[in-house]
Amino acid sequence: MSELDTTAATAPAPTAAPAGHALSAAEADTLREISQRVLWLSAAIVDAANRGRPNTSGVKVGGHQASSASMVDIMVALWFHELTSLDRVSVKPHASPVLHAINHLLGDLDASYLPTLRAKGGLQSYPSRLKDPDTVDFSTGSVGIGATAALWAAISHRYVRSQFADAPPAGRFVSLLGDAELDEGAIWEAVADPQVASLGELLWVVDLNRQSLDRVVPDIQIARLQGMFAAAGWQVVTLKWGRLISALFSRPGGEELRRRLEEMPNEEYQRMLRVDSSQVADRIMGDTTTGQGGSAQLRALLDQVPAAQLAAAVRDLGGHDLGLLVDTFGAVDDHRPTVVFAYTVKGRGLPTEGHPNNHSALLTEAQMRALADASGTSLEDPWRAFEPDSAAADLCRGRGAALRRTPVPPPASVTVPTALGHPHRKPVSTQAALGRLLADLKHDAPAAAARVVTCSPDVASSTNLGGWINKTGVWSVQDRRDWFADDAERVLKWHEVATGQHIELGIAEVNLVGLLGELGATWSRWGERLIPIATLYDPFVSRALEPWSYGIYSGGQSILVGTPSGVTLAPEGGAHQSITTPSIGLEQPGCVAWEPAFAADLEWTFLHAMSQVGVPGGTSAYFRLSTRPIDPALAALPEDPALLERRRRQAIAGGYRLSPHAPASDEVTLVGVGALMPEVLEAASVLAAAGVSAGVVCLTSPDLVFRSWQQRSSRGVGEGSGIVDLLFPAAAAAPLVTVLDGHPHTLSFLAGVRGDRTRCLGVTDFGQSSGLADAYALHGIDAGSIADAALSLLGR
Repeated sequence: MSELDTTAATAPAPTAAPAGHALSAAEADTLREISQRVLWLSAAIVDAANRGRPNTSGVKVGGHQASSASMVDIMVALWFHELTSLDRVSVKPHASPVLHAINHLLGDLDASYLPTLRAKGGLQSYPSRLKDPDTVDFSTGSVGIGATAALWAAISHRYVRSQFADAPPAGRFVSLLGDAELDEGAIWEAVADPQVASLGELLWVVDLNRQSLDRVVPDIQIARLQGMFAAAGWQVVTLKWGRLISALFSRPGGEELRRRLEEMPNEEYQRMLRVDSSQVADRIMGDTTTGQGGSAQLRALLDQVPAAQLAAAVRDLGGHDLGLLVDTFGAVDDHRPTVVFAYTVKGRGLPTEGHPNNHSALLTEAQMRALADASGTSLEDPWRAFEPDSAAADLCRGRGAALRRTPVPPPASVTVPTALGHPHRKPVSTQAALGRLLADLKHDAPAAAARVVTCSPDVASSTNLGGWINKTGVWSVQDRRDWFADDAERVLKWHEVATGQHIELGIAEVNLVGLLGELGATWSRWGERLIPIATLYDPFVSRALEPWSYGIYSGGQSILVGTPSGVTLAPEGGAHQSITTPSIGLEQPGCVAWEPAFAADLEWTFLHAMSQVGVPGGTSAYFRLSTRPIDPALAALPEDPALLERRRRQAIAGGYRLSPHAPASDEVTLVGVGALMPEVLEAASVLAAAGVSAGVVCLTSPDLVFRSWQQRSSRGVGEGSGIVDLLFPAAAAAPLVTVLDGHPHTLSFLAGVRGDRTRCLGVTDFGQSSGLADAYALHGIDAGSIADAALSLLGR
């Protein structure tokens, strides 16, 4: 196998596994018995979901018996010897049956669930922290993203411990990933982050089975991968061969045997696994007629080994040697992160072992019966337990008790104020208003502020987090000297301390939202509530969406602020002008999308969003903000406290009317969002001068208005309320002109609220560098275009 060669000049020398065997012979035998049972259970779980379940739809249920098999020994060594109740493990997606099999043996999953893989109410297709009935630490359906989640969880726990003295401890954060996952960019963005090099609690184990979904992967450059991890400060351990075949390497001809196997291409090696044991020696010798085959000494060595033993030896890779795995996991350096490259065979122990198309292959009934016989069970009684007085049963009971966790206590109650009460008198952008809100929060609501942690991918100052950072500091694993502390001209104070509340990452949005999701899960992992807030440029929300969505799916609650947004960022040009993000926000599950226009709206809606983060049943939020200063007088805030509170409640429900007249007087209704409200109000004035009574509706959250439309039977102001009927009463039908700095599709649903004739204005093409007025005119979202659209609807 050519990729086994780790002697390339650019690669670091792999760390050797310890020489001593930590397991006694009896312990090793018990672990092997459990491993064989886990192999059976994982295969049987998939088999039951396919052959054992009625299926009239014609849609394949599927599962991954081969991908599970390569992970069995690695996971058995961890769960049945190495892990503690404080450890948290991310399991590669296709090995979910192994995780469920292990949890069953540990007493954490009732046998009634084992036949329910991919069935309603049953075991999920991939590990799911929220949807599976047994213990799952990380959801890993998204390849590459789930593997990095444990890394961000490690940082999140360190942050929690640095802020709250009574926060519970944690152990190792382990990721079990397939070698094909190393193709994912998310992996390398995370590995390269400078803070990661200090995470000694981080352990990654790569299931190096050298197969992806469609093929045997040719010539993986293991030396290159080793070098990349080592360059990032990781300890690199490589487990190539088990101890059975290593004993052969020490005999005469053994070095040639090693060299032959390590120079063998992946495809040739795996083809050798498929032949009869009597042919293995000849496969190793190669074509001796050309002078390129093995030597007489190698032949002599191979002739000394019985065929069955030789076939077992060539399969004896490091990822299947339980004793070697146990020794390795117990001896890693705990002062820096560790990656273990564990060589395995995809489908190990199954009839599909090593086959290039085994990824989704399912065993036949006859093959399942043969596997059952080899595993001490039967197809008729697939979930048979170990004999109660057996060593295997004793170990399962003991490990189950050792790994049992204390239930996580509910997070402490923290009150987030509904408003801060500071007047907004000067023109200000919503982005600047957010900066002021966070800075004021530290003084006005210190208990809530203590739970806030902000994050940014190197854009903290340009997204107005400077005031907050000056007050709280930048979080670091350890205090760092501030060499600019005596610089009187510096406005942003960059104090990196262990008690800071801002985490700065490099320019990698995937890292940002990966950390955000785990910071947003600390309330359910360790009972400590955080309110994580991340700012990034809105055009890059799409880049970060998939891992952020994964974090929400996994139970992470957070606030993502996309700012600045839209073509309002006119001089920056088309590359920095977001178009589709309002629609993305409206359609993201587990999240409320907001786009407030005025500073007061931002204050009310943002505080409300904060109150929903880090609590049972909470939700994430996406805010789309602008750098365009807007005069707060345009909001026409009521002076009467009761009316002002009514306005606030409407703002957090999704929107409010800005017109002084009743909806019944509307000849046309103008609906605006965010930074375009000045143009909407100006268009209303133009129409009034033309004798047209135009109502004006300001939406703070098209998302919540859409939900209100979908849930009209609900009443009471708030999410899912009747706000849509308040804004668009059925008795006051009028044509609608909707406008926002984004794709017009976002507000097109409003046409269905009352069946009004509607014209949707927005941005449907890439922009260009220009002034603000030119940008709005270019896309037809200026006041003149809005008024023209209204007059056209009225036939004038």
